Amino acid sequence: MIPSPFLFLFIFIYFLSKLNLKSVFSSLAGHNGLVAAAYLQKGGLNTAVLERRHVLGGAAVSEEIIPGFHFSRCAYLLSLLRPHIYADLELKKHGLRVYMRDPHAFTPMLEEGVNGAAPRSLMLGSDLARNQMEIGKFSQKDAKAYPEFVAHLEKLAAAVHPLLDAPPVDIPGLTAGSLRKRMTAAKTLKPLVKCGLKLGGNIPDFYELVTAPIMKILTRWFESEPLRATLATDGVIGAMTSPSNPGSGYVLLHHVMGELEKEKGAWGYVEGGMGGVSQAIASAARSYGVDIFTEKDVGQILVDSDGVKGVTLKDGSEIRSNVVLSNATPYVTFKDLTPQAALPPEFIKAVDQIDYTSPVTKINVAVDKLPNFLAAPTPDNKPGPHHQCSIHLNCESVEVLETAYRDAMNGRPSVRPMLEMTIPSVLDPTLAPPGCHVVSLFTQFTPYHILGREWTEQDREAYADTVFDWVEQYVPGFKKSVVGRDILAPPDLERIFGLTGGNIFHGSMSLDQLYLARPLPSLSDYRSPIKRLYLCGSGGHPGGGVMGSPGWNAALTALADLKQH
Repeated sequence: MIPSPFLFLFIFIYFLSKLNLKSVFSSLAGHNGLVAAAYLQKGGLNTAVLERRHVLGGAAVSEEIIPGFHFSRCAYLLSLLRPHIYADLELKKHGLRVYMRDPHAFTPMLEEGVNGAAPRSLMLGSDLARNQMEIGKFSQKDAKAYPEFVAHLEKLAAAVHPLLDAPPVDIPGLTAGSLRKRMTAAKTLKPLVKCGLKLGGNIPDFYELVTAPIMKILTRWFESEPLRATLATDGVIGAMTSPSNPGSGYVLLHHVMGELEKEKGAWGYVEGGMGGVSQAIASAARSYGVDIFTEKDVGQILVDSDGVKGVTLKDGSEIRSNVVLSNATPYVTFKDLTPQAALPPEFIKAVDQIDYTSPVTKINVAVDKLPNFLAAPTPDNKPGPHHQCSIHLNCESVEVLETAYRDAMNGRPSVRPMLEMTIPSVLDPTLAPPGCHVVSLFTQFTPYHILGREWTEQDREAYADTVFDWVEQYVPGFKKSVVGRDILAPPDLERIFGLTGGNIFHGSMSLDQLYLARPLPSLSDYRSPIKRLYLCGSGGHPGGGVMGSPGWNAALTALADLKQH
C-alpha cells in the first residue's frame, strides 16, 4: 500500500559550541518542511534540504503536465497560510503573488429554466447584500439568517487562531516532574486560555460545532437545499465523511479559519500555480543561507542507542546528523524510514492505527475554450464573475452528497460524484496559452481500493469519463474542449506525493486525530520516541492545508530542545 519512502524528510546536522548551533540538513521540500528549514536557519542552524523529486513543493507544486498548460497538480487554493509566516519570511518580496477571488462560490442547478430562462444558480462572495439576493432566490428566510451565520462562524474560527501557532498543551510536563518543569509546561496553557477567552460564552457553540455533524448545524440555520449543500461541501472536502457524520463540523471550521491579504476567510490563486508558494518559501530560506537540493532520495533514518545519527540516501551515500525533522506522513516516517527495532512495539501498533482514508480523486484538465455554464451563460468566451469561483457541481441537495459518500463506502467510485471545479487561468494568464484554460476538478467520493482490488488504468479513465459526463450536463461542449487530462486517484496521490492513503491532510482530520491526539497522543508535541527525531508535516498539529504551522511549531520545538542541551 505504501510507496517507497521519500516525502518531506528533513535532516539536521548541528554542532554545539556555547549554544552556537551550526549545520543542518533536511530532505524533501514540501511547504511545511521549507518553513521549518527557514526558521531553523534563522535560529542559528545552517540548513540543507534534500528533495526526492525534480521539483520543489511536495503537494503544493506546479507542473506542466500537458505542453503549455501549468497545473497546481495537487493543492490548488491558498488561504490557510499563517499571516505571521507570510510576513516573517517576506514571501511577497520572494515572488509570491496571489490573485484574490470574489465571489468565491458558485453552485449551478441542474434544472429546466422557467419560461426560457437559464437554470437557477447560487453565488456567494464578500458582498453580504448580494449574497442575500442570491440566497433569496431559494429562501427569503435563509437570506435573512445568512449574515448572522457568517458572523457566528467567523467568531468561532478567530478563537482557534491562538491554537494554530503553538504546540498542544504539554500534559506530561504539567502532571509529572520537578516544579520547574511543571512551571515551564504551564506556559503551554497560554494559547488554550486565549482561545477560551475569545470564545467566552460561545464555548458551548464551539464544542457543538467541532463534534456535531455539519448538517445538524446547517439545518438549524437554513432550509434551502442548495445553500445547505454548498456549505456542507466545506464540511466534507478532503475527508471520507458525510455531512451527517459527527466531526464534519470541524472540517468546515478548518476551511474557514484562514485569511488572505488580511481578508478573513478569503481564498485565492497563486500566480504560476501553487508551486509559487513553495518557491517563495524556498527563496526566503535560501536568502537566510539554506541549501536546497533536488533528486536526493532518502532511504532510511540512521539510529543508534543515543538517538538519530543521520540518513542514508537511495544512492548509498550517507549523511551524518544529530537531528532529523520529518515532513513525511507519520506512517512513512515510522514504518518505511525508521528501523523498526528502534521503536517500541506498542508505538508501531499505534502508528498502524492512524486513519489515512481518503475520498479524493484529483483531475487536472487542459481545455481550448472557457467552460460556458447553462446557469450563467457568457458570450464570446469571456469570463464572468462565476468563473473565478469554486464551482460546486452535483450540489443541488445534501442527499446527492450522501449518496456519493455511500457509493465509496461500499467500495465503488461515486456514480454521481461531488465536484469542485476551479479555473485559475481566468485570473492568472500565465497558466495556459491564449484562449485556453486549466481546469481543476477536485472530486469525491472514491475509495483507495475498488471492491477490494487495485485501481487499473481502465478504472481511472472510466471514472474520469463519469466526471466529464456530469460536467457536460452543466457545461455543454466541455468534453469537446478537452485537450488533455491528468487523473490522480488516491493511490496516485500516495505514489507521487507521498500522501499515505491519498489523504491530503497527512491523516484524517477526525476528532480522534486532532490537537492532543494528532497524529497520536504520544506524538502531539512533534517529538518521537527516538531522541532528536521530530515530525514537521501536516500529520502533526494543527493538521492539513497549506498552512505552515506544523513546520513552524516543530522548528521552534527542536530549537528549544537543542538550546536546553
